[in-house]
Amino acid sequence: MNFSIQSLYNWYRGLLRNPKFRWWAILGTIVYILSPIDIAPDFIPGLGQVDDVLLLTILVTEVSGLVIEGWKARKGETTASTDSTASTDSTSPGNTVDVDAVSVK
Repeated sequence: MNFSIQSLYNWYRGLLRNPKFRWWAILGTIVYILSPIDIAPDFIPGLGQVDDVLLLTILVTEVSGLVIEGWKARKGETTASTDSTASTDSTSPGNTVDVDAVSVK
């Protein structure tokens, strides 16, 4: 079995992006960070905090990305609903006008 940090990162990221397991992954990460039992024990100066900080960084990055994507999607839904109600809006993608350009001298 080929083990790499990248495959572990991709697995964890996929777990956070799956809505079925997202809260379990967040809860498990917080418990792991607070737990004295780690891959690198916390009583080792420097090395003990590296895995906790790395995991916390990945967690914050992924969760903030999910929040931003959700916020953009929600904002896009409200913008799309207002565009569909405005029938004279010429900037919506459904109202494309083809024009032949003619140079005037």
